[in-house]
Amino acid sequence: MKRILIVDDHEVVRAGVMRIVEQPGMVFGEASNALQALKLVRDEDWDLAVLDISLGERSGLELLKELKQTRSKLPVLVLSMHSEEQYARRAFQAGAAGYITKDSSGEELIKAVNKVLEGGRYVNSATAERLALDLEKGIDRPRHFALSDREFEVMRLIATGRTVGEIAGLLELSDKTVSTYRARILEKMGMKTNAEIIHYAIRNNLAD
Repeated sequence: MKRILIVDDHEVVRAGVMRIVEQPGMVFGEASNALQALKLVRDEDWDLAVLDISLGERSGLELLKELKQTRSKLPVLVLSMHSEEQYARRAFQAGAAGYITKDSSGEELIKAVNKVLEGGRYVNSATAERLALDLEKGIDRPRHFALSDREFEVMRLIATGRTVGEIAGLLELSDKTVSTYRARILEKMGMKTNAEIIHYAIRNNLAD
């Protein structure tokens, strides 16, 4: 029997994932937020967690790190609306065993789930090639690689045109904290204005 925990803040997505990947002998659990996910992982044994990277009130990357701290051997497959260019590298660095986007086919999702359940790692061939190229580039890595996960998240929200106050509300932070993150982003990336951030994000396919 394989026990799979689905972590996503949309009920219809959780139901869809279960319907697509269900096989004889599989048992599913559901969590709609980070607190539920952490409790279920602490209290029960799971063979796999399928995790959305955008959980509304909490960054999926932060939750991924906490899940791995709680159960270091728990394989986590990230299922995200965000493209591989935006989050795949960070997800793997945080401990993910696989990364797949929500616009993937049902067949690919099944393949990813089975691969991770078998102890492997999953990433599609195009993403694997990009990650390999990133490693080869060494010091020539894109500037946003220097950002922390939270800084990267704030940068992407700035790139969508949101104000400091709007970002603070979305991330449940103070305006002052968001302004501090913005200052760090500008410094690390050698920029001076939000317009430069927006242009960079669009050019590097980082803005939704």
